[in-house]
Amino acid sequence: MTATYDVRVEESNGAWSVHIVDAAGEPVFQRACADEGEAHLFASTVRQHLAWLSPDRFRRYYRLPEA
Repeated sequence: MTATYDVRVEESNGAWSVHIVDAAGEPVFQRACADEGEAHLFASTVRQHLAWLSPDRFRRYYRLPEA
């Protein structure tokens, strides 16, 4: 079975972060960002990787748990 991931940009009390979540909506990766611009730029990069990389390679690149 191939895991499906999504990318979310979140802000909480002025702190920005990017999360990769699995098909169940559970976070499997988180990166803190300095500001909104950095968060959206990093999220865009992750979305490109989702489109370009195979699911297994994406999982290895971001060191995500096995599906």
